[in-house]
Amino acid sequence: MPQPVKALTPADIYVFIPNLIGYARVFTAILSFFTMKNHPVITAFVYGLSCLLDAFDGTAARKFNQATKFGAVLDMVTDRCTTSSLICFLAVLYPSWMIVFQLLISLDLASHYMHMYAMLSVGSTSHKDVDASQSKLLSLYYNDRTVLFVVCALNELFYMALYLAYFDYFLFGKVLAWVTFPVWFFKQVTNVIQMRGASDKLVAIDAEERNKAFTSK
Repeated sequence: MPQPVKALTPADIYVFIPNLIGYARVFTAILSFFTMKNHPVITAFVYGLSCLLDAFDGTAARKFNQATKFGAVLDMVTDRCTTSSLICFLAVLYPSWMIVFQLLISLDLASHYMHMYAMLSVGSTSHKDVDASQSKLLSLYYNDRTVLFVVCALNELFYMALYLAYFDYFLFGKVLAWVTFPVWFFKQVTNVIQMRGASDKLVAIDAEERNKAFTSK
């Protein structure tokens, strides 16, 4: 007779393979915060490792059938925290550009939070479930894994290039910043479109709920 399947506990979810990869991302990101001030080469390696691991947690989730809501949130929160932390340090290095960096952090956080909240509000199980009818650009960004990886990687590389440029690593700094700038700009455009689309979804839900409440009176 087949053995009964053991019921999963919350503790089991915490140690799913993609979530373990997520913890490794958090650890390496925090480690890079401690090295940013005085060790640019080490920082570039450790921070880059944290970003690189982002390409493996989703793969592991699909391979081992271990996709979870906790893992999805952990992935997005880690992305937002690591990028924001690096931009914060760039604001210290380039104080004359501080307002620009503040706006970039605000756009990144607002766009992704509103998008995730809107997707959950319409019953979607993932913030990546974007079809072409909502936005062809966002659908390409979220549903083509190659596009998603390249855009996210080069976006992070742009910020890292600005960081390295401050320490006079010309080849890996100023030149790399100009090379990655177009993709970075594309990422900011998707953030704006994403925030606008999320706003449209939320106000549509608000209008529908208010209309139902009015007609039921």
